[in-house]
Amino acid sequence: MKKFITIILLLLSVCVNAQWVQMSNGMQPGNSGFDFDVMGTNIFAMTSHGVYLSTDNGANWTMKYNSLPYLGIKAFAVSGNKIFAGQDSVGVYVSTNSGDNWTAANNGLTDLFVYSFLVSGNKIFAGTKSGRVFLSTNDGGNWTSVSSGLPTDYLFSLAVSGSNIFAGYFESGIFLSTNYGTNWTAINNGLTGLDISCIAVMGERIYASVYEKGIFLTTNNGGDWNKIGNGLPSGNIYVNTLEVYGTNIYAGVNNWSNNNSAFYVSTDYGANWISKSQGLPDSATVNGIKIANDYIFAGLTGSSVWRRNLSEVLGIQNGITTEPSGYYLNQNYPNPFNPSTKIEFKVLHSGNVKITVYDIMGREVQTIVNERLQPGTYETIFNGSGLNSGIYFYKMTAGGFTEVKRMVLLK
Repeated sequence: MKKFITIILLLLSVCVNAQWVQMSNGMQPGNSGFDFDVMGTNIFAMTSHGVYLSTDNGANWTMKYNSLPYLGIKAFAVSGNKIFAGQDSVGVYVSTNSGDNWTAANNGLTDLFVYSFLVSGNKIFAGTKSGRVFLSTNDGGNWTSVSSGLPTDYLFSLAVSGSNIFAGYFESGIFLSTNYGTNWTAINNGLTGLDISCIAVMGERIYASVYEKGIFLTTNNGGDWNKIGNGLPSGNIYVNTLEVYGTNIYAGVNNWSNNNSAFYVSTDYGANWISKSQGLPDSATVNGIKIANDYIFAGLTGSSVWRRNLSEVLGIQNGITTEPSGYYLNQNYPNPFNPSTKIEFKVLHSGNVKITVYDIMGREVQTIVNERLQPGTYETIFNGSGLNSGIYFYKMTAGGFTEVKRMVLLK
């Protein structure tokens, strides 16, 4: 019976569910997605053609540009019920009605090229083209320069960990302030380059991407940095964006050597990375990442916004590091299930592992694993929330090993 099912699956498989889906309805064609922020259930996208709002998890978008002097936004942030947009040459604009109207908020801002924002409690920091940092404690009503000891290079990234503020510069590395910007100190020990594209914080772990050098981690507030990134592409890579969510970290990676871009996730604090790029166009750069409402959103150059279920991205977890004695595919648990179930499997040798779900007619429903994995025991989560009740099969192929098991979705 198992052999007969396998033959049917191989002959009749038809892909009907891409894992990443473009979600650009309402956006201008050729638009580039850059960054996101969230206000309640509203999702805002910063793009090359202006600010867009979605109230239905990206299914539809509405442009919010009224009274903005330019459509190109360099920086974007949400604080309470206010939205901040930073632009070239015109400074900061603020909206209090979800982007319907915008008002200039530049009192005290002596550099009107705003490239980054940071919100920390009632404090809002703005980083500028000239490298200066400005602080507002009244929602942009007034700005004060807090730039003592800072360089004059482009300031692309600001991040906060407790009372520590980190500023990432292109050409000058990373600077730390322990007193909300009153004083700054360079913290570049261990970095192999000083061109910083982004910084992300996970508790005491601070992550920084260095142009063409990869990702670096510090656990002592920049006392020393160590390169991480097992599983990321080799060669000259450019990490455009880093996003921390819970105990996982996500990266948009551009590989200059083959002109390909990809989306990567690490579930072990950045030590190891797995590509989760299935369905994304190969040549599109991932500029921005945001997790909201059980979805993960990616902003891409030239093709706007893409979306994927967060459970799919986080589905594969490495549970046991000891090398197994062979390949193995466990029965899913629970079974029957509604709507999610776990599937454990074992990998004997390094190589590509694929697990695909099919319906009872042999049609491909979803590929839930398609990665190059190291030897070990793993588990993945299959979410059948968009499927009808019924019998489904899941097939694992790896290193000449193939096995199919049956599961039941019961709603």
